[in-house]
Amino acid sequence: METVKAYFKTPLGIAIIEGNDEGICRISILDETPEEIAAEVPAALRAAVMELEEYFSGSRQEFTFTLNPQGTDFQKKVWQELVNIPYGKTTSYQELSIKLGDVKAIRAVASANGKNTLWVVVPCHRVIGSDGSLTGYAGGLWRKKWLLEHETPPIQQSLF
Repeated sequence: METVKAYFKTPLGIAIIEGNDEGICRISILDETPEEIAAEVPAALRAAVMELEEYFSGSRQEFTFTLNPQGTDFQKKVWQELVNIPYGKTTSYQELSIKLGDVKAIRAVASANGKNTLWVVVPCHRVIGSDGSLTGYAGGLWRKKWLLEHETPPIQQSLF
């Protein structure tokens, strides 16, 4: 089945979504704006575009559109564990490795995390260093910081 694409604006730049009727297989952020961006969103991608727009506007915390990630069984297992990290929460590579059943698999987990092809939806940005530091992020650490702040806005203090 042929894969179709759609581009859309986010507060972090232009994102591209790719997929078909079997689901979304790739979402990534671009560092440069493509010369041509079609205004029409293919039917197979409309739900994903709508839900991502809701996420960036602050009205959505979970995604419901169909995913069709392409990767090894191990990568898919790691990505599924990433989806289980609640909105507004973070975890470390070590904690993720323990949840997957092998504390020594930290490097393999980190590698699979880095190969995640479903930006924001499979929330690899929620994985931080054991010491709380922001660690590598394919989209750039400034985007990771923005996403984490977007998901955990400051609590308004009562004036009285």
